[in-house]
Amino acid sequence: MKKLVIRKASHAGSWYPKNREDLNRELEYCFSESEFGPGSLPETLNQDTRTIIGGVSPHAGYAFSGRCAAHTYLNLFKEKIPDTIIVLGTDHVGYGKVALLADGQWETPLGNLQIDSDIANGILDISNTIVEDRSAFTGFMEQEHNIEIQLPFIKYCSKSKDVKILTIKIGGRKDYEVYEQISTDISSVIKSSNKDIVIVASSDMSHKNITSKQQLIDFKKVDQDVIDAFVALDPEKTLLNALKTTVCGAQTITTLMLTCMKLDATKGELLKYYTSSDIRGEYGYCVGYFSGILIK
Repeated sequence: MKKLVIRKASHAGSWYPKNREDLNRELEYCFSESEFGPGSLPETLNQDTRTIIGGVSPHAGYAFSGRCAAHTYLNLFKEKIPDTIIVLGTDHVGYGKVALLADGQWETPLGNLQIDSDIANGILDISNTIVEDRSAFTGFMEQEHNIEIQLPFIKYCSKSKDVKILTIKIGGRKDYEVYEQISTDISSVIKSSNKDIVIVASSDMSHKNITSKQQLIDFKKVDQDVIDAFVALDPEKTLLNALKTTVCGAQTITTLMLTCMKLDATKGELLKYYTSSDIRGEYGYCVGYFSGILIK
C-alpha cells in the first residue's frame, strides 16, 4: 500500500501568511481591494450551467500578485463552485517531464485539498505524455512555488464545499504538438466525467529590470501582445508571443487555451493586468501579472 502523499505548504510564511487567520485576512483584502483587486468578495450564484471554464492566474507573493489572482478566482467560482480544479503548473527548478500527482493531498493553512484520483487516473490511462511522478512535486521540487500559490485561493473560495484538485506540472518548453496532445488527453477525460471541472494556468508575465517610464511602457507592450492573442483565442500566436518574452508559463497558458477550446470555449477575456512596479510605485526589477478567463 502506497503511503499517503501530503505535499507541504512550503511557501507559507514567506510568499503568503502561514497563520490561518492572517491568511484569511490577506485573501479578503486581495478580493475586496478595488485599485488592483476586483473590489468584491467571492460569491456563487449556484447556477446549473457553467460558461467560464478556465483562467490564468499569477503566482508571485500575495503582496504583489494576490489581487490580480483574485480576479480569476472570483470569476471561476461566480457561476457555481466547481467539483474539481485542474491546476497547470510551470517549472522554475529544472523538471523536464509532464507529470501529475495521482493521489494524496496538498497542505494549505486553510485546510488540505484532496487530489481527484478519478480524474488523475483517467488521464494516465489514455495519455502517452503525462506521467505519474510524485518527485515532481515533493522533496527538492517543493522549492517550486507556482502551483502551491494557487491553492489557498481555491480553499478560500470553496467555502464549505470539498473541492478537489488535480495538479499537473508541465516542465520545460516543448513543441506545440505536445501541448496539443496534453490538451486532448485532459479534455477527453473532462468530457467523459459528470463533474464540474475548471482549469487554471499558473503563470506570471515578463520579468525584467526597469529604469524608466519608457522602459515600463515597452515592458507592458510586450505582455499586451501575449494578452491580445489570449483574448483572440489564438493559442499558436499566444505561445509564439510568450516565447519572445520572459513569461514563465508559456506552456501552461497554451495548454489551458487548447484544452478549453476543445471544451467549446469561444472567447478569452482580460480581467486585470498590472506590474510589480505599479504596486511599488517605483522602478527596479519588474514582473507582470495577468488575470484572464476563457468562456464558452
